[in-house]
Parts: sequence; C-alpha cells; structure tokens
Amino acid sequence: MQLKLPPIAKIGDSLDQVSSPALVIDLDAFDANIKKMADFSRQHKIAVRPHAKAHKSTAIARAQIANGAVGICCQKLSEAYPFALQGIDNIHISNQFVGADKIAMAVALARHVNLSICVDHVAQIVPLGKAAKQAGVRITVIPEVDVGHGRCGVSNADDLLGLLDVISRHDALTFGGLQAYHGGAQHVGDWDQRQIAARLSADVAAAYVKQLDARGVQCKVVTGGGTGSVEFDASSGVYTELQPGSYVFMDRSYGSNEWKGTMKFQHSLFIVSTIMSTARTGKVVCDVGLKGVAVDSGMPLVASQKHASSLRYIAANDEHGILEVLDDDVRDRLGERLLLIPGHCDPTANLYNQYVGFRGNTVECLWDIDARGLSQ
Repeated sequence: MQLKLPPIAKIGDSLDQVSSPALVIDLDAFDANIKKMADFSRQHKIAVRPHAKAHKSTAIARAQIANGAVGICCQKLSEAYPFALQGIDNIHISNQFVGADKIAMAVALARHVNLSICVDHVAQIVPLGKAAKQAGVRITVIPEVDVGHGRCGVSNADDLLGLLDVISRHDALTFGGLQAYHGGAQHVGDWDQRQIAARLSADVAAAYVKQLDARGVQCKVVTGGGTGSVEFDASSGVYTELQPGSYVFMDRSYGSNEWKGTMKFQHSLFIVSTIMSTARTGKVVCDVGLKGVAVDSGMPLVASQKHASSLRYIAANDEHGILEVLDDDVRDRLGERLLLIPGHCDPTANLYNQYVGFRGNTVECLWDIDARGLSQ
C-alpha cells in the first residue's frame, strides 16, 4: 500500500475543511487589491512592475499582468526561473549579484526573457558583459542609486557615471535607467511623515536624472517605490515605474500604517490555524508557530471576528503559537479555528507550498507557490 499525503484542501470544500496550518487568500479582497492598483496606474499613466518576492507564485503574477502590469520584479535569479518557465517574459532582478554561478543564471534567463538587472559596482558588470556577448544575449543594466535606504546603490554622480562608462563598453549590455528604492520609507507609520520620506527619495532620484541629462545621457526609466509609498511616487513626476509587492496581500505590518484617501488595500492573506491545546489557564496554543508564520515584523494578528477581541497571539515556538485569553470566557476552545494575519507576508509565503483561494466560505482554487525556497 502506497502512503500518500492528502491535499490540504479540495475545490468546493468549505473553509472549515481546509487542513491547518494553511495559507489562504480571500479572493474578493485579492481581486479588489489588484484592480485598485491597476486603476491607479492607468489614472497616473505610470507602469507597475509588481514584486514577485511578496507572493512567489506564477498564478498571482499572471493575474497581475492580466490587469496591466508590465512585468515582474524578482529579488533573486533562481526566483525568476519558475516565472520564466511559465511564460512571463519581462523580468527585472531588483538586486545585485556576483559570481560565476549567478552570471550563468542571468545569461540563461536572458535567452528566454527580456531581462534587466541591478548593479552598483563595476565588478558586477564586466564579467556579465563578457558572458552575455559570448552567449549571444542582451541584458539591460539598471544601476541602483541610494535614495535614503542606506543599503545598496551608489551614492554620488561620479560613481554612477563610472558604471555607465563600463556598461557602454560592452556590446551585449544596455543602459536601461535607474533603480531608486527606499525600503525604509515604506513602513513609516505616519502618513504625512511617509509622504515626506518618499518626497525626499524622489528628489534624490530626480537629481541623478538631472545630472545624467546634463551629460547627454537620457534616463527613460526610474523604477522603485513600493506599497507604502506608491501614491507619493506616482505623483512625484520622477518615477516611470513602480515596484509594489505586498499590496496584493496587505500583511499586519503594512496594515498598521496610517492611510488616507483611497490607497488603503484590503487584507487578503490569512493563515488558517486550529487551537490544539488548552491545558493552561489564560492561554491557548494553536498549530502555527515559527515554521508557519514569519515574526520579523511582529506577531500575527487574530482576524477571526469571534476571536479578535478575546485572543492575542503573544509568542511563537517552532510548531506552537501561544495566545493569551483576553476575556473571562472560561469555555474550552480546543479545536476552534482561527484566521491569522501574518506580520510580514513575504517570508511567510516562503514557508508554504500552496495558496488556498476561497470566495465566501468556499475553496475556489489552489495555487502553487512555485518560487518558494529559491534564494540563489
């Protein structure tokens, strides 16, 4: 007799039948988020290139492209492979890389997709240019400029021009514009302060574009921004392309930001969990711990209406989630189901093999998380 792992859910199941822990998507909220971003980009006449590191799923990337996205961002070269294999042919690697193994991957991808990559050092360019020429492929190179994050990117015009000079020496490489991303600005909670941070970043990016223009270099693309700053980046007049990722899901971290106007997105990503122990007074234990939810941006939030005011997730062990009981209800909650909003969607998605999409209370689809674990 062959032992076979049962599926976490089947199409047509109720949400209560989904095996826990499971990563589930409220499709009504998901569809609304994608539509809102697509409408926003059309209204502002700006391109959207969503970050696939947020979801790592070719099914979700296809939905974004079907709604007007020009392509996707991937943070790692290996992460791009499943998307390329599924016919997504416009991919930007929004991260630097070095090493012969990485160059080989970039060249292989460039045989199948319109590939652009980030650099901030001449040593990242020279071997790539030689390998691309030898392979007969062309790769677009987008230097990154530091606009306030203090992580990657050149920090002055001389270094930027040095990169452009080296790019121009390689027949197989094309200068494609600038990457200008300030990750820290995305999570400034106060809306007004976040707007100021985004504006300062845009001003720095604009100064680089102006310096290039003064030297006769046309910069057609300025790509960057994210879910937290998208409304400010679009109105800056500097960015031509935006890279939001978490907007499709809206985790607890982004949800805790202050939002004004119409750009607040809905929570669509949840973790189905089951209370598996009630042995301690004042606490319950669920089956979602560190191997089921990322806690780098805080503990998950209890979203279930009947539990949100009575339970608070306070600690995560490997396979146990500890919740504090906040009310005086002494009933035994063993076996009760919870919906949790993860603190950070990106690393949480990387812990699962599939999304379970539901509408109302019914499972409608199962989507593979094809790029999970691909971090090379």
